[in-house]
Amino acid sequence: MDQAVLAALVTELISNWESEVVEFKRGKDGFQSSDLGRYVTALANEANLRGRDRAWLVFGVDDKKRVVVGTSYKESPAQLQADKMQLINGTGSFTVRDIHVLNHSDGRVVLFEIPAAPRGMPINWNGHYYGRAGESLVALGQDKLDEIRSQTLASDWTAQVVEGASLDDLDPQAMRVARERFAAKHANRFNAGEIASWSDATFLNRAKLTQDGAVTRAALILLGKSESAWRLNPNPVEITWKLEGEERAYEHFGPPFLLTSSQVFARIRNIQLRLLPENELLAHEVAKYDQKVVLEALHNCIAHQDYARLARIIVTERPDRLILVNEGGFFEGEPDDYVLRDRMPRRYRNPFLTQAMTELNMIDHMGYGIQDIYRRQRQRFFPLPDYDLSEPEVVRLTIHGRIVDEAYSQLLMQRTGLPLADVLALDRIQKHLPITDDAVRHLRHARLIEGRKPNFFISARVADATSQKARYIKTRAFDDFHYEEMIVGYLREFGHASRKELDELLRAKLSDVLDETQKTHKIGNLLSALRRKGRIRNFGSTAAPEWRLAE
Repeated sequence: MDQAVLAALVTELISNWESEVVEFKRGKDGFQSSDLGRYVTALANEANLRGRDRAWLVFGVDDKKRVVVGTSYKESPAQLQADKMQLINGTGSFTVRDIHVLNHSDGRVVLFEIPAAPRGMPINWNGHYYGRAGESLVALGQDKLDEIRSQTLASDWTAQVVEGASLDDLDPQAMRVARERFAAKHANRFNAGEIASWSDATFLNRAKLTQDGAVTRAALILLGKSESAWRLNPNPVEITWKLEGEERAYEHFGPPFLLTSSQVFARIRNIQLRLLPENELLAHEVAKYDQKVVLEALHNCIAHQDYARLARIIVTERPDRLILVNEGGFFEGEPDDYVLRDRMPRRYRNPFLTQAMTELNMIDHMGYGIQDIYRRQRQRFFPLPDYDLSEPEVVRLTIHGRIVDEAYSQLLMQRTGLPLADVLALDRIQKHLPITDDAVRHLRHARLIEGRKPNFFISARVADATSQKARYIKTRAFDDFHYEEMIVGYLREFGHASRKELDELLRAKLSDVLDETQKTHKIGNLLSALRRKGRIRNFGSTAAPEWRLAE
């Protein structure tokens, strides 16, 4: 805010004087951070209860004479910004939206702009809840605590009981699968026999799908019969899969989403792809799309869809990618917060549905799902997913099903220990997206990129340097199958072999990570495995073996 706007705001606040959402203080140097925390959280809670979007704590105004007197409170901007961090430390995650300074003709005024407490979540200061009684700071009463905490339940579309719905509206197969998933989730608390003995009503209450036995919208979304979907009208609780490209197709999937999410994945054409690392004869075979990645993304769409917007979830399959779209903006933070900063969400658009999906092992509701999607794509040497939040109240996630830049994939094969932040930056470079100047300097120093801004590319020296390739081949271990086939091929060619001959065949080809003793044990284990499989036999003695094919 500019000075004129701030001056008008102070005049308005003084004219209306103190209330539950405005507090004036002289704000002397000795105002303690603990007092600041109590006032800020009290004002945030009261703003929530009164439907205000913000509250104000104002320093530099005499709270008896109602005039500006000025304040010397923390005249350094850095000290004022430090208050924000102190508030986060005392509340766990909450702080002021901004701290404004007005250079008033009668003295300096400091205004703390305090956002209202989030719906359903009262704010505490060091474990204690505060509110206001007129102009006084008091403990937040139990009635006010309950009022705030009940807000989410009252506004959560998925938590509402469906009038006229009964257990007969739930799909029997979905119920069986739900019990199995609940048992797997809570194997350390209940044994499968105990869960099987529960009545349907008991199980649904334990799985947090019903309210005192009454069927909720969440229960119908996850477990409802397809013919009972009409009870959710006018909302089209639906996932649409559509194929775009030379061929076109589509199909609609309704409840029970516990089952139909897997049916959506089954419609996706998921061929096997072969990735050939540098200087290797054996290719990596990977599916075009990882099932866990797609289902995690789809379950996130189900959990975070804004059902009040009367829209469906859309999964578009193109020749080289999947695009998943759900209604409702990214509800808590940004995607990078969950990928790089281990953020745990504090609130959800559909908390009742989210909790039920957690109980059925569909999501974890700790924020790890997005991180897992990125991790699995990285392990497959594929481009990382892309979140597009440019359209208001829409989240669009793209999962790539092809290699964009071979240099990127080769680099991931060679440098498996790269920090995720570096992989994210390299992924943006292969997609010709901008990265920060700090990231450019870091990647240049690590010799991972070349070129001039904005035309960076992944360094050819990483993929082609002879010494790096040789070191990579020597340290990378092949699968046991590869070595076993070498032994079988040798015996097929020469008829028999001594242990010494087989040692000479394999020792140089085993990973340099193994020492000589470990290599000896490794070769012995390979021979034992082939013998147990009935593919080779020892026609000599233990001391002087003569290995031949058993065929």
